[in-house]
Amino acid sequence: MSEEFLTTREAARRLAISAATLYDWLGRSDHGLLIVRGQLVRIDYLQSGPKGQGCIRIPAREVERLKDLMRVRPRHAAPRQPPVRPAAYPGIHVPLGRPAGG
Repeated sequence: MSEEFLTTREAARRLAISAATLYDWLGRSDHGLLIVRGQLVRIDYLQSGPKGQGCIRIPAREVERLKDLMRVRPRHAAPRQPPVRPAAYPGIHVPLGRPAGG
């Protein structure tokens, strides 16, 4: 079974980001610094050449995984209780409100 590999330009297009952003992501991923939607992410890719200076190829399944990590899923907010107003404030020994009299 043959796996499909994408160029950086095609991978960036499918992710709807620029190629420069993808290169930045790959560099951050190499150093363990890439965070997508609050989650630490590692990108698997291939780079040819004897010293790793050749063409970068990213598996199509990896691009789909990144797209899924970028996907926003709506969450329902938990119902909140109204704030409780204290009957007395610490350190205040006078009645609160506008002064009486005139």
